[in-house]
Amino acid sequence: MEAGAVPEKVTISHRGARYEIGRGKRFYGIWVSGAPESDPIDRWPENREGWEQAWRRFVELETPGTITAVEQPRGGFRLPRVKPPWARFQAGGPPVGRRAGTGVLAGAGLLSLGVVLGVIGLFPGYVGSQSLASQNDQLFPHLLYLLTWAVSAALVAGGLRSRTGGARIGALLGTGLSAVTFGLFFADLGQVIAGGASLLGAGLLLSLLGWLACAAGSVLALTSIRRAAPPAAATAAVTAASEAPGGPAPAQPSYATPASVHGYAACGGPSRPRAADAGAIALLLLAAIGTVASFAPSWDSYTLIQASTGAAETVTAGNAFANPGPVIAGNVAVMIAVVGVAVLAALWRPARHGAVLLAGAIVALVAQAISALIQASEPVTPALFGISPSQATAQGLTATSGLTAIFWVYCVFVISLLISCAWMLTAPHHPAMPAASRLPEPGPVHPAQSGPGEAADTAAEVGDSDGEDHEESTYA
Repeated sequence: MEAGAVPEKVTISHRGARYEIGRGKRFYGIWVSGAPESDPIDRWPENREGWEQAWRRFVELETPGTITAVEQPRGGFRLPRVKPPWARFQAGGPPVGRRAGTGVLAGAGLLSLGVVLGVIGLFPGYVGSQSLASQNDQLFPHLLYLLTWAVSAALVAGGLRSRTGGARIGALLGTGLSAVTFGLFFADLGQVIAGGASLLGAGLLLSLLGWLACAAGSVLALTSIRRAAPPAAATAAVTAASEAPGGPAPAQPSYATPASVHGYAACGGPSRPRAADAGAIALLLLAAIGTVASFAPSWDSYTLIQASTGAAETVTAGNAFANPGPVIAGNVAVMIAVVGVAVLAALWRPARHGAVLLAGAIVALVAQAISALIQASEPVTPALFGISPSQATAQGLTATSGLTAIFWVYCVFVISLLISCAWMLTAPHHPAMPAASRLPEPGPVHPAQSGPGEAADTAAEVGDSDGEDHEESTYA
C-alpha cells in the first residue's frame, strides 16, 4: 500500500516488507501491505496495552531490517522520541552487560569447581569405607553427572566469549540436572543421618560440595543471562521506534544483531502454552508422572535356586519407601523435581530451550537405569539370603540377580520423555509474547479518526490500560 493510498480513517505508523501497523477507528491494527483498511489481520483495543501487544506482534511477523517509519503530516500519528537500549552505554550509564558477564563468568567458575570437587570425591570413602570408584553401579552415574556439568560449564564459558546462545543452553542443562540430583544426593546423605556420623566419608562430603557448586553456578549463569538479555521482540520494538520521525538515530544497526544489545541472545522463559500444544504437553506430563510412579517400587530381583530339586526363592529390593525416613525424603525430592522440571520445560518458550532443561533431568534418570543394569549384571552369592558359602556348597544352592517388570516400565516412560524432548527440540519456533516493557507511547489521534467526543474517550482508554472491556488479540 503506497503512502498516498492509505484511507483517511487509517493512519499507518510503520511499514515493513510485508506488513504495516497503524491506527484505525478506535483500534490498533496490522495490515498486509496493499490490503484494504477493512481487512486487518488482527486488531487490538486502542489503549496502552493494546498498542504494546500490536507492536510486539508486528515485530514478530515482519522481516528484520525492513521496518521503517512512515512520514506523517503535522498532527498525524507519530511516535515520540525514545532512547534505544544501548543509549545507557553512550551516556555513561551503568554497564549492564559487564555486570551480567561477571555473573555468567562466576557461574562457569562454580560449575568448573563443582566438577573438580566431584572428581576428587570419587576416590575417598563415600558412605562408610567404600569409595564410589570401587562400586561400578555407583561410579557410572556420578561420572555421567560430572560429564554433563563439565559440558554445561564449557557451554557457559564458551557462550560468554562468543556472545551466543551457548551460555543459556549450558545453564539450562546444568539447572535441570542439578534439580533432580538434589534428591539423589540427599538420599545418600540420608543413609548417614539414619546410620550415624561414622558413615560420613570424605567422598560424600566432597560430592555434596561439588553438587552445591554446580547447582549454584547453573542458576547464577541462567539468572544473569535472563537479566542481561531483553526479549528480542521488545528490543526490536524500541529500536524501530527510535527510527520514527524526529527520533534519535541508533548507534548501531537496528536489526543486524537485535538480540545482542547486551552481548547475549534473547532469553526465553515460562509462558502461557498455546492451545495447539495442549496434547503434546499433556503427553509430556503423563510421561513424567509415569516415570516417578515407576521409580518408587523395587527394581532389584534376587533368586535362590537349589540345583537338585529346582526349587527357587525370589526376593525383591530397592523400594524407595522401604528405607529410613531421611532416605525416603530424598527419593520423594527426586520425584517432585522430575515432575516440576517437566512442567517448567513444557511451559518454557522457545520450546527448544525447555527441551534442554528437560534433557538435564533425563540425564539423571538414564543414569539411574544404567546403574540398575550394572548392578543386575554383577554376581551375587547365597549370603544375600543369610546362607554361608559352605552351606550353599553342601546344599547345591546358587543365587542370581535380575530386574523386576516395573524397571522396564520405568525405562519405557524415560524413553517417552526422550521422545518428548526430541519433539520439543524440533518443534517449529513460535515466539512467545514478551512481558510488557518500556515501549513507545502511541501518538495523538488524527483529527480525521474521531468524531466529536470520541477523542476524549480514546484518550481515557489509552491512559487506562487496566479497564475491564479490553478486547484481546488472538495473538495475545
